[in-house]
Amino acid sequence: MTCARRHGIITALATVRADLPALADLGYEGAADVVRVPVKKKRHQHRLSDDQHTFNKLLRGLRGVGKRANALLTVTFKALRRVSLDPWRIGKITQAALVLLHHEHDWTPSAPHNVIFDY
Repeated sequence: MTCARRHGIITALATVRADLPALADLGYEGAADVVRVPVKKKRHQHRLSDDQHTFNKLLRGLRGVGKRANALLTVTFKALRRVSLDPWRIGKITQAALVLLHHEHDWTPSAPHNVIFDY
């Protein structure tokens, strides 16, 4: 969290893509006003409410899709494992890799699952 703040990542998330929410784990709970983080059970709280539990479950499911996509891309394309390019340029390369992956597995893009964002 300190590193993200020091390098301006939190500020960039707040200003650049305000219409696209960022999902994070509990490590980023200090930036909960900028990113979506799970609800943490307070020390004196017996258990989370049903709404809080459902929110956490939905957030976990959404993050899982992204984690799975990242794992599939980095396992399939070794060049994506250790990239030190400008983040905007790597987006275009990742989009091309995603198209190749779709072609290789004979997947057909369907909304809203396989949307490629135009940056």
